[in-house]
Amino acid sequence: MYKPLEISKGAEFMPNVNNEEKSLFFMIKDSFTPRQSISPQVYAVLGAATFGLVLILWALLTYGGLVDSLFMPTPTAAANAAVKLFTELGYSEDILITIIRVMAGFVIAAVVAVPLGILIGTYTPVEALLEPIMSFIRYLPASAFIPLFILWIGVDEPEKIAVIITGSLPQLVLMVAVATRKVSGDLIEVAYTLGTSKSAVLWKVILPSSLPAILDAVRMVLGWAWTYVIVAELVGASSGIGYMIIQSQRMLSTANIFVGILSIGLIGLAFDYCFKILQRKLFPWS
Repeated sequence: MYKPLEISKGAEFMPNVNNEEKSLFFMIKDSFTPRQSISPQVYAVLGAATFGLVLILWALLTYGGLVDSLFMPTPTAAANAAVKLFTELGYSEDILITIIRVMAGFVIAAVVAVPLGILIGTYTPVEALLEPIMSFIRYLPASAFIPLFILWIGVDEPEKIAVIITGSLPQLVLMVAVATRKVSGDLIEVAYTLGTSKSAVLWKVILPSSLPAILDAVRMVLGWAWTYVIVAELVGASSGIGYMIIQSQRMLSTANIFVGILSIGLIGLAFDYCFKILQRKLFPWS
């Protein structure tokens, strides 16, 4: 924090600025200190400003005629398309179906991946047994399995859920393992020195220390799960956001495609903030 002497010293270079503006200047300056926190209000304003700049750029490109409407609709056209999708074409049902698919596949993947990741990050024999195969599967694109899943289990809901599990599970396993390994070795040694048993070290030291990072890993991989479900819905689906997007592409309805993409981003942003709120509630010390 800056001392009053430093503020008054710096203020010599702004003789024509009032005290309130000087205070704002130094508050913004202090905000760029590494790892310096800012107020929630400032955070919200900066975040909204970014979206505002993107909207302004979009408007300049489309209303100014720099980009043909066939390739990029105007904000007004996208808004009109959204109204029509929700009021006439049942787009809310497509959104709900996609959310159910994402959560079903991701919850199954998380229930399996989180315990496996904790075991890999805690016990070296389990790491040697499972980490190589998980690293191998991680590099296999989930979309490449879609033709096989269609042959094996058809084009119904299990196929789309299987794509999400295939893409999410190995990524989450390895990220949870990394989060578990980051627990300080000194903390574990102190626990052993105090007479803590091996099983108690896992439950009372490793898990409480790694849970905030594990929840953060779950939040990150959930974003990837949305990518997998949209890819799955582009092939062999009769509902969902991805299905709406591919149907709009066939009809050259760029505005509908933009609505689909923007709705995915907004839903993902809502999930992201829910995870952040949950993390602050559960782990206020993190």
